Amino acid sequence: MNHEEELERYRLDGEDRFDNYNGLEGMPQNERYYEEEEEYELVEADDGYDNYAADAIGRLDPNDTTYTFVVKNTGVDEKEVVLFGANEGLQPPDGVTIDVAESSHNEVREESKANPFTIVGMKMSVSNAQQFDNVLFLYEKTSGGRQTTYVKQPRNYQSPQNFDQKLIHATDFTMHVTGKSSLRFKAKPGTTVFTFSVQTRTNIGNVLEGRNVAEINTAPQATGLPQLDLTRLQKPASLAKQIKPAVRKVRLVKPVSVAARSKTAPQSFLRRG
Repeated sequence: MNHEEELERYRLDGEDRFDNYNGLEGMPQNERYYEEEEEYELVEADDGYDNYAADAIGRLDPNDTTYTFVVKNTGVDEKEVVLFGANEGLQPPDGVTIDVAESSHNEVREESKANPFTIVGMKMSVSNAQQFDNVLFLYEKTSGGRQTTYVKQPRNYQSPQNFDQKLIHATDFTMHVTGKSSLRFKAKPGTTVFTFSVQTRTNIGNVLEGRNVAEINTAPQATGLPQLDLTRLQKPASLAKQIKPAVRKVRLVKPVSVAARSKTAPQSFLRRG
């Protein structure tokens, strides 16, 4: 390769590295310049596929959003009780029974593995008021060995319904129930009743019909105060309206005239013939 051919190769390679070079064909050399970065303007675009339709989120049947756990300790000592915890499958200790009024503890466990749900709101009724002195442990254990524990003190919850010394209504009690999660506490001799309110549930069966797997409970919890309950009974906004649609930033090339380019371009960017 001779000297002139090598220079020509470098020239062509350099031209290919410049943006918009093909658009400058036929323009006088002294009016050409090349930008390191193009000018853009940002516009918001809402993609139709990333926004749920108004009826995409399913609604839970209000008659199917409550679990009532009845824990009885017929012994004379405190016993550790584990509610839920489907993956571990621990049996209650001797002298302790766990019943679920709506079905059974085993059914609830199996359903939590296939269709996880979220509890928002709990009523705790006891035959021995000293049971409230024992904290509740929200426990999660993965098959890989990771363990997470959160501590809840029943007496910290306040509600207009808490006038009964043997009843606590925790409206903001929250727990995500899956196969790896459980609720643990030391049960004193006597009976402890938990009433859990399900707020959201995953229904895997919806996939077969092409519907969203999420289902939400739109029935508010009763607080015991008519002024609040009547207000909360108003129809809430759908989950689709509560979620702000995703917004993408789209970069569009903003055309710049040749005259404006020649005036604003730095001298180091000018290419003269």
